[in-house]
Order: sequence, then structure tokens, then C-alpha cells
Amino acid sequence: MNRKYFGTDGVRGLVGQFPITPDFALKLGWAAGKVLAASGTRKVIIGKDTRISGYMLESAMASGFAAAGVHVALTGPLPTPAIAYLARTFRADAGVVISASHNPYHDNGIKFFSAAGVKLNDDIELAIEAQLTQELQCVDSAHLGKARRITDAIGRYVEFCKSQFPSQLSLEGLRVVVDCAHGATYQIAPAVLRELGAEVFTIGVEPSGLNINEHCGATDLTALSAKVQELRADVGFALDGDGDRIMLVDHLGRVVDGDQILFILARHWQERGELRGGVVGTQMANLGLEKALHGLGIPFARSKVGDRYVVELLHELGWQLGGENSGHILSLSHTTTGDGIIAGLQVLRTMVERGQNLAACCEGMSLMPQVLINIRYQGQQDPLASDAVRQAMAEAEAIFAGRGRILLRKSGTEPLLRVMAEGENEAEVRAMAEHIAASIRAVTG
Repeated sequence: MNRKYFGTDGVRGLVGQFPITPDFALKLGWAAGKVLAASGTRKVIIGKDTRISGYMLESAMASGFAAAGVHVALTGPLPTPAIAYLARTFRADAGVVISASHNPYHDNGIKFFSAAGVKLNDDIELAIEAQLTQELQCVDSAHLGKARRITDAIGRYVEFCKSQFPSQLSLEGLRVVVDCAHGATYQIAPAVLRELGAEVFTIGVEPSGLNINEHCGATDLTALSAKVQELRADVGFALDGDGDRIMLVDHLGRVVDGDQILFILARHWQERGELRGGVVGTQMANLGLEKALHGLGIPFARSKVGDRYVVELLHELGWQLGGENSGHILSLSHTTTGDGIIAGLQVLRTMVERGQNLAACCEGMSLMPQVLINIRYQGQQDPLASDAVRQAMAEAEAIFAGRGRILLRKSGTEPLLRVMAEGENEAEVRAMAEHIAASIRAVTG
């Protein structure tokens, strides 16, 4: 059975357009409740980010679960990894996050976590899609689900984050600028850093419901870079709207991406004897990361793009560290899913223990030139099936001849085709990416 609604990160789309509508959210809550109840589920936790549409979708989802006889605990705005954590600590049977992550406010999405705090596997998502084809029917009135609010969710998660930083260490003396993207971490991230001793400066902490990820956060580090340099801070944190990814800025305002974070953590953990196995990246991971890890004797494996696939491969290999260059960092020795705050704390720990600034921690790895071009297309089109696109790919691969690589893939969350080219010569890499992008635009119009 092919997926109709679920992408690599749940159900996502434009608010008010199917499937991100209140009637579909109601039906999805009911369908998920029916499928999960068949395995004994009686309680789920629902969290959201700061988008204005979260109120509408939260109410609809809660009603759907109640109709299926499942009780709901509502957290209000909270990072995605916090819901994964609370699903475990509250002994819930599942967690639901209403968020479109790094997308603008007019998008939203719905994703699910199991009782173990990991994203639902494909079989369960397909079962939910199958249930969606059935007519919605309420359970008997005596067995309807109830809804309640968790009033101490923020405090619980702040304490969990702090517990993942060594108690014998302190962030005193460090000046940190944190950009919360006007999203779900706006209360939590500054509190965690301050309570661990850092001097904290904030941007992106005034959510209006309409400004999430707007010229800020992990997708736009311009403001953060400028603020770090203006304040002569030691480091900048840029989180995305739902807090599951992080990008960093060093004291000179230079961006440190997810691949560099993986290198920093892998090398330090190896030196301390804490690295179990190797590192999992994705097909998008920079070749510079692979080469740097190889030089340290650290194994490296690539998964499909998407943090759920990184987690799956980590479990399969028995490793603990993986992630994406976009800033999803998975540290399974600390938590079960991508967590921007936890990843940032591990980098700060590395800086403190090594006595180095972030720039020095990055030394030993050189990123190879990489160009990424996103091309929007109509949902029913399949540009990958075009002979012209295939020919352009073949021409580019022949020119690179082992000196670089080309990756062409569809986004799992929106109708985008992503063209990635990587190699030793930046001008050649950009030319190849543009050549393939032009062939796709010719097909898609």
C-alpha cells in the first residue's frame, strides 16, 4: 500500500487546504485512536508549536481521539522532542505533535510518536491511512475519551534537558545568543542555558502565531550571526520552530551546520571512550564529514534522507550518534529523537571540556563545496521519469567522473525536487547543479 497522507515527517500541508483542515484532523485523530486502541492504547499526549492554526488542529485532534475512546493530555506549545520525552515519562501510549517544523506559519502538520518516544513505524502509519477510509463512528458514550491539560510540562522538560549536561560542569563565563525562531523553544531554551550558568541573550522569543521561522531560526542565521558579532558572544544557537534541529554560529559569526556538529561530537566522544560504533549521516551528508571521520578511524554509514531513517539505521547498527546537515542531531545515549537543545548542550560540553571555542572544535574537518537547489512542481508530476532529466543527470555524472556526486530526490514533506551537487571545485559543482535544475524546470514549466 502506498502512502497517501504521511510523508517522512507525518502529515503536512497548507492550513485550510486538504489535508490540513479541522475535519481531516478530527478524522485523523479518530483513525489513529482506533488503530492504536487495537493495541491497548488508552492515553495520548498532544503538543504543538506556536502557529496560530495549532489551536484549531489541537481541538480537532483531541475530539477525534475522544470519539475513538482514547484519553488526551494537552501540553500547549512544547518542542517536538519534549513530546517524545513526556510520552515516556507520563506512561502514555503515544504522542502527537502539531507542527510544520521549519516551515512558515501558514503551513502545519501532524506527526506521531510511540510510547517509546520514537516515530511510528511505516506499518502503523499505513494502518492509520487504511482506517481513514472507514466511516467515523463514536464509541459508546460511557467509553468516550477525556481531555486534560498538563500544567507542569515546561518545567519537567527544562529539568530533563539540564540533566543531560554533566553536573560537575558549568557554563559560567560563556556568552550565548539563542534564536528560538518564535517557536516552541522560546521559553525553554533560554531557561536551560541560564540555569546551567551561561550569560544568555535571546532573539526570536516573541511568538505571535504568525512569525514562526520568519527570517530567523535554523533556516536563516543572518540575524543570529550579526547578534553574536555585535555582542562578542562565544556561540550562537539557532533552533527551528519545533525545536528538533539546531544550527550554530561561532564567535566570528560563521555557520556551523549539522555535519560539523556530528564531527565535533564524534571526535570528542571517541577521545573520551564514549562513542559506541560509528556515525550515521544521510545521502545529503557532506563528503568532508565522511573523509574526516575516516581519518579518525570512525565508521560512517548513510541512510535515506529523514531523521526517522537515521534513527532506524542507528538501531540496526547498534550505534548512538547520527543526524542530518540541516541540524537534526540524534544522540540516542541522551534521548530518542532529534533534539536541538540537547545537541547544543553536548557541543557546549565539548567546548568546556576541551577548553576550546567553537571554531577550534571544528578544526580537522573541511566541508566540500555543495550546492542545493529546490524546485517546486505540481503534485501529480514526476520529473524524475523525464528522459531529459535522466540525460542531464548522466551528463553531470560523466563530467564529475568520480570527483564528486549528484543527488536528485523528492522532498518527503512538500512538492519539491531537491538537486544536490557536491565536488572539489565549487564553480564546477554549481554549474552541474544549475544544468540539472534547468532540465527539470523545462519539464515542470
